[in-house]
Amino acid sequence: MHIGLTHTLDFDRDGKTSGHLSMPFSIDRSPYFQVKVPICLIRNGEGPSLLLMAGNHGDEFEGELSLAKLIRRLDPKQIKGRVTILPMANAPAVMAAKRCSPLDGGNLNRAFPGDPLGAPTSRLASFLETELFPRHDVVFDIHSGGTSMEHLPTALVERDTDPDRHRRGVELMRTLGMPYGFVADNGQASPTSMGAARRAGAIGVSGEFGGGGTATVDTMAITARAIDNLMVAVGVVEAPVLSPESKPSTPTRLLSLSRHGQGLYATRRGWFEPAVRLGDGVSAGQLAGWYHDLERLDLAEEALHFAESGIVLSRRLHTMCEAGDCLLQVAELVEG
Repeated sequence: MHIGLTHTLDFDRDGKTSGHLSMPFSIDRSPYFQVKVPICLIRNGEGPSLLLMAGNHGDEFEGELSLAKLIRRLDPKQIKGRVTILPMANAPAVMAAKRCSPLDGGNLNRAFPGDPLGAPTSRLASFLETELFPRHDVVFDIHSGGTSMEHLPTALVERDTDPDRHRRGVELMRTLGMPYGFVADNGQASPTSMGAARRAGAIGVSGEFGGGGTATVDTMAITARAIDNLMVAVGVVEAPVLSPESKPSTPTRLLSLSRHGQGLYATRRGWFEPAVRLGDGVSAGQLAGWYHDLERLDLAEEALHFAESGIVLSRRLHTMCEAGDCLLQVAELVEG
């Protein structure tokens, strides 16, 4: 049993079991409070094992809603092996509709490998990396741009030093059916869920599925299709569960995002007006948008330009900005 977290789950039991990961954490309102993270285990004999998780960041709703639906719809008779579903990994952040936990300020996707004696986010990261991820062949962590960003739909894997596992990870990334994909190279000590999955011996697959702190018809459809495609590719189901009538996927084109110059950042307080749309192809020197100062109406807006060429990957949705805010990112097309 993990020293910083308790549960009563039997990972080898057949059928569907719902429960919680529980972490004692005293708060002003409730001195014997426990952080409760819902989890669902669905097992049918021996076979492949897949972990599906969302809510790593609490304001990214596409995965949370999709996995909640999957819990209700997936019957043990439909699967071979085990599917574990963690629809609200950072549950306090989900309930607050915030990127990070309101209990400890923790960003779960920067907390790995965690600390079993630390604050709740760190304890959860430790349990995931040391206890839950190693029980699975594949870990799929679903993200989006959250409340402050819109993001081009993209899949992601981290580069693995094991060539066979890396090759399989890229194959699974492509099966998601996303229009774009990344192979990230964040090193062995990466504090993300994908770094943790790799250290745990599992294949990690992730992606960005929308943003804006909302869910749309299109983002929910692409999320459902990706979940179904991955479950079929891993071999835990034979047919789609969430998107039986979805359209065929297009080939995934690989992108690269590795340099500071691919982002456009605010250097002072202001109001940003974009001149481009998500997915646009742009060139170095091209107009990216205008920066307004509504406190100095006598000053003309400042024209901002891209430092590098590429495809517009993400855009800040909040018009009002502070120094350091990322306004736009462009990614380099390396394949496709």
